[in-house]
Amino acid sequence: MKSFAVLVANCVLCGTAIAQTPDCKSVSNPDARLACYDKAAAPATASATAKPRLRAVPPSKVDATKYVDSISTEEARVNARLKNICHGC
Repeated sequence: MKSFAVLVANCVLCGTAIAQTPDCKSVSNPDARLACYDKAAAPATASATAKPRLRAVPPSKVDATKYVDSISTEEARVNARLKNICHGC
């Protein structure tokens, strides 16, 4: 019974896949053929075609001339935490 219900639901939902589209290939006039394809295609929304406005990148607050060794800083922090662990409690 479940498979029958799935079959019926599948047939009902695939109706849009069977929908016929106009046959624009048979039109011989190029302008009319283009108009046929334009009519068959869904119109694009204005928001999808518009490019997003780019924002200016804010200047960095970090001084690029100074070298910062972030790995050594993180390693020192982890070692300090490990030394505070009680091993014999």
